[in-house]
Amino acid sequence: MATAKPDTDLLKTPLHDLHVAHGARMVPFAGYAMPVQYPSGIITEHKHTRSAAGLFDVSHMGQAILRGADVAASFEKLVPGDIAGLNIGQMRYTLLLNEAGGIRDDLMATRIDEDGRFALFLVVNAACKGADFAHIATSLAGEAELEILEDRALLALQGPQAEAVLAALVPDCCDLVFLEGRDMNIDGAPAFVTRSGYTGEDGFEISLTADAASAFAEKLLSHEAVAPIGLGARDSLRLEAGLCLYGHDIDEATTPVEAGLTWVVGNRRRESADFPGADTILGQIADGASRKRVGLLPEGRAPVREGAPVQDGDGHSIGSVTSGGFAPGLEKPIAMGYVTTDHAAPGTSVQIELRGRSVAAEVVAMPFVKPNYKRS
Repeated sequence: MATAKPDTDLLKTPLHDLHVAHGARMVPFAGYAMPVQYPSGIITEHKHTRSAAGLFDVSHMGQAILRGADVAASFEKLVPGDIAGLNIGQMRYTLLLNEAGGIRDDLMATRIDEDGRFALFLVVNAACKGADFAHIATSLAGEAELEILEDRALLALQGPQAEAVLAALVPDCCDLVFLEGRDMNIDGAPAFVTRSGYTGEDGFEISLTADAASAFAEKLLSHEAVAPIGLGARDSLRLEAGLCLYGHDIDEATTPVEAGLTWVVGNRRRESADFPGADTILGQIADGASRKRVGLLPEGRAPVREGAPVQDGDGHSIGSVTSGGFAPGLEKPIAMGYVTTDHAAPGTSVQIELRGRSVAAEVVAMPFVKPNYKRS
């Protein structure tokens, strides 16, 4: 989490008063006052999202529209994904890279049509948005223009009942499949709805004007299937889904290959080799990287935490934990981290340090829970 600021300096999302009214415990996160949990608790919120529908406030994340004469080609100078290959309404998970092939941030890009002109709708991480937007604007100056959407809220409705809930208010949402987005109308106001999220569940992210967000959120929460969900359960859900948290599991010293994100490098981009850090990344694709992100299942009931050393059976250091916690869906602790490639195969036995003692663990494939995306 981001370094805390004094409460008086924290920014507030458009849903701040709603969180307080629903009894949320607010904490500093990425410069904002954000709900970490509600009175029911993190485990209950987690299980509710997996079984029904959870509503998340992700308005702290950065939203922007990138426009240019050939906006896809311009943006491909900064990312390894096949952006030009996106059809209108298709979205792609991709990475802003530095010149060494390290990950500046992970983000979502959706190709949109603005009166016959193509543009990209971007959503980036809250803690990185200032640096991301400055990097994009500066790098593409003269060929693309970035409009930061300062007056937008972003809601995520996640879970197996998300479609049924949202369809009662926005029927067109049923037409979307995973990683598609479309302009829709919510109570007479424009909104951009994507079938996406970061929990491993089916669901939607809804971008709408800040002044319309609270009333719409209350409408969703009035449905018996919907509960408000905080940052605590958001973290445990994404960990079960094997998804990276920027600044923890991926950063500027980590390449996509090391992170197990090689799939984000499109085949056409591998051939053209014209993205930042291409020599390093393509070399690792061809020859392998020295370390790899893996799933870890520790023995016992105590979670292992970020920074915990990982060792082989002889006590030699082979890596460290980057995310760890208790998995309510599995009712046991799970973790992910980096180990040397020769210890990365599923089934490999390792040791993890936990409060001065060693805990046996097994390297496992991710995700820890089967994703529930609607793909067709």
